Amino acid sequence: MSLQQPLTTKLAGFGASIFAEMTALAVETGSINLGQGFPDYNGPVEVLNTAQSEIASGNNQYPPGVGQSNLRAAIAEHQKRFWGLTYDPDSEVLVTMGATEALAGALLGILNDGDEVIVFEPLFDTYAGCVALAGGTLSPVTLRPQSSGRYGFDPTELRAAVTSRTRIILLNSPHNPTGMVFNAEELQQVADVAIEHDLIVISDEVYEHLVFDNLTHTPIASLPGMRERTITISSGGKSFNTTGWKIGWACAPASLLHATRMAKQLFTFAGGTPFQSAIAAGLRLPDTYFVNLAADLQSKRDILMDALMAADLQPIRPEGTYFITADIRHRWPHRDALDFCRALPSACGVVAIPGSVLYDPRHAHEGTHLVRFAFCKQIETMQSASEKLRNWK
Repeated sequence: MSLQQPLTTKLAGFGASIFAEMTALAVETGSINLGQGFPDYNGPVEVLNTAQSEIASGNNQYPPGVGQSNLRAAIAEHQKRFWGLTYDPDSEVLVTMGATEALAGALLGILNDGDEVIVFEPLFDTYAGCVALAGGTLSPVTLRPQSSGRYGFDPTELRAAVTSRTRIILLNSPHNPTGMVFNAEELQQVADVAIEHDLIVISDEVYEHLVFDNLTHTPIASLPGMRERTITISSGGKSFNTTGWKIGWACAPASLLHATRMAKQLFTFAGGTPFQSAIAAGLRLPDTYFVNLAADLQSKRDILMDALMAADLQPIRPEGTYFITADIRHRWPHRDALDFCRALPSACGVVAIPGSVLYDPRHAHEGTHLVRFAFCKQIETMQSASEKLRNWK
């Protein structure tokens, strides 16, 4: 055994997170951090008060491994109430330490060495790492800005990505970082491929309530023939501004959920007991809460959109999520998003994330001119960032 290179070969090529670098740069320069996607304001008082009450009453020990029954019931109620999907809270709902643990559990519980996972890029960077740890291989399908002003994909590329080793399609809608909300036609194209080739779909829907401009989110599990082959993943972090609580869940037929649970139980077993009760309270909030949540974020999106256009950064209008991607080529002819993001804090006082790091290395060129900004911040933060962008010389 050599102690010179202890890192597993499965993680070869994965460096330190770009988010850590950009956050450190924000602190060093005193810049406004629009890089990381977390709110800088609290969630609803009903949720916060429930957590405080649970802690004070002593509900601070391990919950059941599958999650508190109250939360599992609330998740099942939520899926039925908003999306018309019926799940048995006892056998088809699993509570996890954030959506990331649900995702990792599903991938590690299902994939065998050499299995392939189709994923839409640019992608949340955790996806690639989890697939690698599971012994799988990514087969990326690229989302690109369209003449319509939104992102889209080529259905021919999706079909060409399928091989005899393909096991899973990993879908994220609303999509981070593009802000694309897969429409009915696009979802059906994904479903057709999954059904035709007998594939499992893991659907990351953490931004399910953050959809703008009167558009609607549609879970792919609601399409004909898809519930039985889909693991739907979400969390309370984005819906209730509690990203640090790490309360997520997976909903799926019992056999798929069992595979997820077998891997998940080896990570943390269970946790976040008082926060599970609080997220259950959040899921039962009235419809007006979720409507107002999206409306508030849409107004902040529009502030940032206007500022980016004024800075000649050509934003692509997001249909949902926390994020706007912008084309920097007019303002930054070097076309190197990483250099741009390293220079921006000193030049402008704002931090962003380079799009190039969110692509499979084979396709990094697709994102060399794209940068991601987050707008999930207080209105005062967004106004200040907007002023800095507008005044950038």
